[in-house]
Amino acid sequence: MIRPHQTTRRPVSMLRRVAVTAIGLTLLAAGVTAAPAAAAPGGKAPTTGSFVDSTPVPGGFASWSELLRVQQRMNTAAAQITNAAQRSAASGFAGIVADPTTHHLQVYWKGQPPANLVANARAIVATQVLPAAYSQRELLAAADRLRARAGNEITTVGPRADGAGLLVGTQDGLLGATALAGVPVTVQTRVAAAPATRWDDTAPWWGGAAWRNATTGGGCSTGFGVFQGGSARILSAAHCGNINNAATDPTGQSMGIVGTRNAGTDTLLLSGASGGRVFNNSTDANGNVVSEFSNQVIGASASQVGNWVCTSGAYSGTRCSIQVKARNLCINVRDFGQVCGQVQAENTTHTNAVGQGDSGGPVEIVNAANTLQVWATGTNTAIDDTNTSTDCTGYRPTGRVCAWRFYYEDIFSGMAGVGASGVVLG
Repeated sequence: MIRPHQTTRRPVSMLRRVAVTAIGLTLLAAGVTAAPAAAAPGGKAPTTGSFVDSTPVPGGFASWSELLRVQQRMNTAAAQITNAAQRSAASGFAGIVADPTTHHLQVYWKGQPPANLVANARAIVATQVLPAAYSQRELLAAADRLRARAGNEITTVGPRADGAGLLVGTQDGLLGATALAGVPVTVQTRVAAAPATRWDDTAPWWGGAAWRNATTGGGCSTGFGVFQGGSARILSAAHCGNINNAATDPTGQSMGIVGTRNAGTDTLLLSGASGGRVFNNSTDANGNVVSEFSNQVIGASASQVGNWVCTSGAYSGTRCSIQVKARNLCINVRDFGQVCGQVQAENTTHTNAVGQGDSGGPVEIVNAANTLQVWATGTNTAIDDTNTSTDCTGYRPTGRVCAWRFYYEDIFSGMAGVGASGVVLG
């Protein structure tokens, strides 16, 4: 997972040594005793900005708004197909790739999908139906078999979106993986998962702000505001704290306690009141923070393979050019254990996506119709610090470990893990 950033009393070299020698993904928590390299404005100034307009647009689109409009239609159709498939016990549904740069929603199915389901999708967006060797249910069962047989020899496992088999992450490879799983296996080697205001926020707390565990001294990031039992709580990562740990912002202001926690989804809820906005910032060509603002949260959206997303951790700041590579993964996180409901994503420029201190921070999809608004899509969990570590940027560019490949909890499974019913809207 992304390890909570520890206090400055713990040497950085020790953090790096742990990250290299232990097996598993690294958590994204971090120390907040030092001032950030670029101080964020305090208070709740309602400034708003767009953080995608200056980055290159892939796929031949004229603008990010044009790309995101296609992606939004793809995700709408994908959600309809996925929900219908989950209601059918005999479904041959295998997976979906919703990459707008291909200009077609790709639906993988074992056998023939219901004609009306395909017709409904094609009424929303250009859709291709492609054959799959295995259904998603078959692959999820195969993933369970492999986890039971291989144990900690694997760091990640989940179904491929094309239904061809399993995607498995390991440190040094896994002999006989296909035989153990009973289905074809694509093995990624040297994959690890490690635990990875912004800096002076006030209630109601927004996503992407820094928070400190007053019990352990570790630092993490706030996620989206969510509702639990009618109260607006703060979502973050379970590896950042235990039940009844006290939470504060970096100035010492109370944010409540850890009231609900689920290690299996790596999500927790802080008892402080949350709001329906998330911090973001613009950067220069070197990743330095130029200006900070906040954006309205307008709902929740599941991540689809091929989607383009952004992250907003308190330490790294806003990072975009990130594409989803896999979903429905279970990962083994160093010093923490197994977490399911995970999404694998990569910064396509191979610059940092997230790093230590960004644990629990938001993963967002920019609204196509208005790039000043975002959809909640996940919560930062872990980085692959063995194979994809890279320079850090943002508010704390030094003294941390960052990576271009990372893992985050899907917003819906994360909320379900802590009994949250929906995101707080701005």
